[in-house]
Amino acid sequence: MSEKPLVALTGATGFVGRHLMADLTARGYRLRVLLRRPVPEFTTGEQVLIGDLASPINLNEAMRGVDYVIHSAGIAHAMSGRPEDDYRTINRDATRALAQAARHAGVKRFVFLSSVRAQSGPVSHVPVTDDDAPHPTDPYGRSKLEAEEALAETGIPFAALRPALVYGPQVKGNLAALFALARKSWPLPFAAFRAQRSLVALETLASAVAHVMTLETPPNRAFLVSDPDPVTLAQIITAYRTGLGRRPGLVPVPPSLLNAGLALAGKAEMAERLSGALVVHPQALAATGWRAPVTTLQGLEALGRRYGASHDGAAQSERSEMNA
Repeated sequence: MSEKPLVALTGATGFVGRHLMADLTARGYRLRVLLRRPVPEFTTGEQVLIGDLASPINLNEAMRGVDYVIHSAGIAHAMSGRPEDDYRTINRDATRALAQAARHAGVKRFVFLSSVRAQSGPVSHVPVTDDDAPHPTDPYGRSKLEAEEALAETGIPFAALRPALVYGPQVKGNLAALFALARKSWPLPFAAFRAQRSLVALETLASAVAHVMTLETPPNRAFLVSDPDPVTLAQIITAYRTGLGRRPGLVPVPPSLLNAGLALAGKAEMAERLSGALVVHPQALAATGWRAPVTTLQGLEALGRRYGASHDGAAQSERSEMNA
């Protein structure tokens, strides 16, 4: 029996990386996890220390015998207060160094986890497509686009994925805050919010990674990635609460009124995200034969059910201990 392909993965301690590690293992790949420091709880795959991405070590050794590289590590846009040079050092320069080492080692394909922010700002009044000229609006987005360009310049066969906002278990940032709010018993003032946004489930993103990694011909380009259908804020809350076994509990408050209140509270950016649209059309990826495994509404309901099941199990365990 021939040995299974070896995949080198960066960012395995992150929200997306942890899911990719599990998904790749389930698909039968061997894993080499590239880490800044040892992670004792990781029992899957081989660990290789490469240190900080800004000044990596042992890259040539880390690439030895590797068939594919999946690069999901970097500075996220949620980390505020970083100067633009920091984004370039980690997101652009480190990607270039990793790709150069991979090309020198003869790696077959390099998959880079970029972002929709490499192509668009946080909101767009028209749908974002693969044919649009990239127009990032912040240091994070610009560094991701520059990383894609640096990757192409190395000459390694590659694919870059530009996912929409990713959701799943242990999600962080604005979505985590929104789901925490949805778990409260209060009515929420989002029934009148009609702007649509594209999201992408962890399993959808993982399926896209596996797909572009093994396409017969190297794409050597970037692809937008999202679940099939955009959703409104009201639909997000409704689907998640449905998974929790609850009614939507939404009341209509004019978005302009709520946004004004958030702006006065110093949360203008949150107001923009709540009421602004960002619809992504991943036609180029679909043209290669890829299909998303779930819709956003299915994914959000499943996420609510998962939280409800784990919460109920923890509560039952706590009651059992108290009664012991």
